[in-house]
Amino acid sequence: MKPAFNINRRSFLQRCSLAAAATGLPLWFVERELSAAETAPAVTSPNDRPGVALIGCGGMGQGDAENATRFGDIVAVCDVDQSHAEAAAKRFTKNGKTPDKYGDFRKLLERDDIHVVVQGTPDHWHTLVNIAAAKAKKDIYGEKPLTLTIDEGRHVIKAVRDHNVVFQTGTQQRSSKRFRLACELVRNGRIGTLKEVNVFVPAGLRAGPFKPAVVPDGFNYDFWLGQAPLEEYFTERCHSTFRWWFTYAGGPVTDWGAHHNDIARWGIGLNGPTQIEARVITPPLLNGYTTPSEFEATLTWANGVKQTVKTTTADSPFGAILDPNGQRNGVKFTGTEGWIWVNRDEINASDRQLLVTPLPDNAIKLEVSNDHMGNFFDCVRSRKDPIANVETGHFSACIGHLIIISLRTGLKLQWDPDKEIFTGDGADVANSHRAREMRKPFNYDFVG
Repeated sequence: MKPAFNINRRSFLQRCSLAAAATGLPLWFVERELSAAETAPAVTSPNDRPGVALIGCGGMGQGDAENATRFGDIVAVCDVDQSHAEAAAKRFTKNGKTPDKYGDFRKLLERDDIHVVVQGTPDHWHTLVNIAAAKAKKDIYGEKPLTLTIDEGRHVIKAVRDHNVVFQTGTQQRSSKRFRLACELVRNGRIGTLKEVNVFVPAGLRAGPFKPAVVPDGFNYDFWLGQAPLEEYFTERCHSTFRWWFTYAGGPVTDWGAHHNDIARWGIGLNGPTQIEARVITPPLLNGYTTPSEFEATLTWANGVKQTVKTTTADSPFGAILDPNGQRNGVKFTGTEGWIWVNRDEINASDRQLLVTPLPDNAIKLEVSNDHMGNFFDCVRSRKDPIANVETGHFSACIGHLIIISLRTGLKLQWDPDKEIFTGDGADVANSHRAREMRKPFNYDFVG
């Protein structure tokens, strides 16, 4: 009699082959992933449907909240733009029950039936919202980058750890099989000694000058500005275009750069670089967006790895798959024995055998998450740290902040990643950029 195992094994291998063909991942890796998934214990809890609040109801915030509805119920939404809050409340109305609407996130955080906060505000509001949520004992899924400045990161870490809340940074590529495979292969010496990491990010917007406009009804512009200086209202200043102003964000450095620099750091395996040099390629237009649309940066790490970060356009020569916007982006790891290229669409190598040859059983295995929001809610139940915890978010955000400081000062800088201070020539000037003055009342006192 033939054992029944053959049928189950054959079915398993067929599923692995189909998954490998669909994803472009090597068969050995798919087999390992599916085996781990089949043996993972189910997680049950009386809190399987926690109450969720969305703070920041723009496109990204609503997208994150929609993702979160797989695990919890949206009971409240908050935005300083009444039209955004109303749109979110309508979207997340379920079984005739509409989420409550707020214009001040501090009031929302007073509610006991809110257990989780999904935070999708502009970058300059990330820190204060995250700190307030942590102090209110809410677990937080916070959009990237973690902070607007280096100094803010330490304040957020302290709040998260002091109040024992779960925090997941929205760098969702940490939960991608492709990126994890690339970093595991690099960390295990598959391409020999790592020498270079090339990060390619889409160029930013370049436009201007802009004309002042009337603040729309229902939009609390002063609250939207928050810690930033009081400036006249432009339509192009707010909502989705906030990212092209240094006052509120970091342009292409912290837009796609926050994702790919996180992967670069994961593959390198260190907290931060020791030397940074950056230059503007395409300067902003007068009275327009303030972040340069194109830049180039070179970072040196303590292990000798050289990392470059470059903006790209549709006619860039690097042969990656085009993204929907016609721009090329991704991460290339180069070692003494080959290279590996990875982005959200593909993983490739100088020799296909670098990918298809299995790693040994005793190889370094990186932390596993195949569902970024799912990983967060698993940790809400288990009280463990998620894959992109607050420290991970801080270290990766700092890469962008360092590049921005070099771009804005024009200096080649030395950085101590352990002490988080600049040293050497230009240190006094550079260290003054680790924090920014917060406009009152929107400073740390605003959240207690």
